[in-house]
Amino acid sequence: MKLVSWNINGIRTFRNGIKSALDAFDADIICVQETKVTRDLLDERTAIVDGYNSYFSFSRGRTGYSGVATFCKDSATPLAAEEGLTGRLVNHTEAVGCYGDQGEFSIADLQSLDNEGRAVITQHKIKHSGEAEGSETLTVINVYCPRADPEKPERKLFKLQFYKLLQSRAEAIVGPKSHVIILGDINTSHRPIDHCDPDDVENFEDNPGRKWLDSFLFSPAEKESDEDEGTEPAQNCVSGGNFIDSFRYFHPTRTNAFTCWSSRTGARQTNYGTRIDYIFASRLLAEKHLLNSDIMPEVEGSDHCPIWAKLSCTFVSSPRCPALCTCYMPEFMGKQQKLLRFLVKVSDQHNGVQNSERPLPGSQEAGEIRENVNPSATGVSSENKRPSERLPESSTFKKSKLSKKTTKPQGSLLTFFKPKLSPVVSSSQSLSSAGNSKTALKTGGITPEIHENTGNSNSCSATQSLLTDTRTEAIVNDEISNFGLTNNKKEECCQDPIQNATKPNQENKKGSCPDFWKSVLHGPPQPPLCNSHNEPCVLRTVKKPGPNLGKQFFVCARPQGHTSNPQARCNFFAWVEKHK
Repeated sequence: MKLVSWNINGIRTFRNGIKSALDAFDADIICVQETKVTRDLLDERTAIVDGYNSYFSFSRGRTGYSGVATFCKDSATPLAAEEGLTGRLVNHTEAVGCYGDQGEFSIADLQSLDNEGRAVITQHKIKHSGEAEGSETLTVINVYCPRADPEKPERKLFKLQFYKLLQSRAEAIVGPKSHVIILGDINTSHRPIDHCDPDDVENFEDNPGRKWLDSFLFSPAEKESDEDEGTEPAQNCVSGGNFIDSFRYFHPTRTNAFTCWSSRTGARQTNYGTRIDYIFASRLLAEKHLLNSDIMPEVEGSDHCPIWAKLSCTFVSSPRCPALCTCYMPEFMGKQQKLLRFLVKVSDQHNGVQNSERPLPGSQEAGEIRENVNPSATGVSSENKRPSERLPESSTFKKSKLSKKTTKPQGSLLTFFKPKLSPVVSSSQSLSSAGNSKTALKTGGITPEIHENTGNSNSCSATQSLLTDTRTEAIVNDEISNFGLTNNKKEECCQDPIQNATKPNQENKKGSCPDFWKSVLHGPPQPPLCNSHNEPCVLRTVKKPGPNLGKQFFVCARPQGHTSNPQARCNFFAWVEKHK
């Protein structure tokens, strides 16, 4: 059997079709992490793949975040499947079980640990060569462990809690005939050999994630081995946990074996990365059935590369898929749903009124929907939070009073086609309107209109009064000069304002004052040449919160790499000076 794990950094990585991508691995089980898809955005083409049965875990709190999925060939159909590590997301009887000791976690902690869609567990029957039936089980735990954001101390604690929960659950499942494989993005490089530049990391050995890996893994002792063979495992082991890093089990001294690179700095070109993707196998399984394990850096499409492992045992397919399988989701079952299913009242379920229909396996029932919306309120009735369908009888007066305020008489359709009359301004008001001429010019320029004669011979339009007043004309000239117009333009604006307003000013559209706009708008600064390669630098912007947020700087345009690599980025750095 063969298992593959890959952080795909978004389900859109499979641009050429998910089936062709899965078939290319030629594996029995393909586990992917960071799908960045939620239940409402999952389409049938991704969920239902011919020849495979799939199991998804979604983030409950954020869209386009986290998420894992396990694709099993039909010949490796599991007998049980489960979402999450805590068991709190299980709403069917075909679960894996064996949850271990969760006494050190509060209910809120357990809920939050499973709230981000970071684990899918499938359990399979396996058999060895020569056996008629599978008498042993293999549990595959597909995980996407959290990243410890250095700017958020609470995420460091969250990551360590996830590690402890993962270890507790895995060790509870392991038994004499019950094997476990943990695979996925662990988000911690274990040894200095797994990091491109461990000397550049402060307190490398004291990292809490690395200390947890030391206690969790039963690590082979490092010794010289022939990498050309590639399949000879190390025999000497040091004390530790109950799981073995499959890659280091066969390649204890291989260097520059990384699985993740920074796509922003182009570090993959110089192989300046880390190994944070693993396949952990329980000791008994690794020593008896593990054949080989390796990485696939040649496969592109993500900032991670796939990893794989082969075992000597084979799967025994289950006759039917577990309830968590996507083929049982109502939207993918191919059966027409009744409208009553979407209109059932939530309160009826809490009052003991049961639906006559049996819930579809694997579907999100009302309790799960409430859990997705508000995970912290699990088990709490949403009847109080649901908006009332009708106003109480005591609010009849308020309802009628509100309707009187909001109701407007229906107008005639002809009112929408009548020309709007501009307000007529008398000559006595022209001087007061002249004081606001600056505002008029800034908001829309001089746009006079032709007004109808209302019978008052002493009245004139605001535009005519504005142009005849000497003080207003001075303000207009002053404003026009501020806009950078020439004397000819001022004469055109003042000779016939109505004509100038009605015909389009093509010269202004094309930009009649390029010098003015050049003084206001600046193009990007010219990049300097780096010191080492004498090549144009690239412009970057600081996005990290702090005093330099938003500032721009120049760095070498080459990809990031080790300082000893002459083809990598040099240490050139220069801030962009603000234009004065």
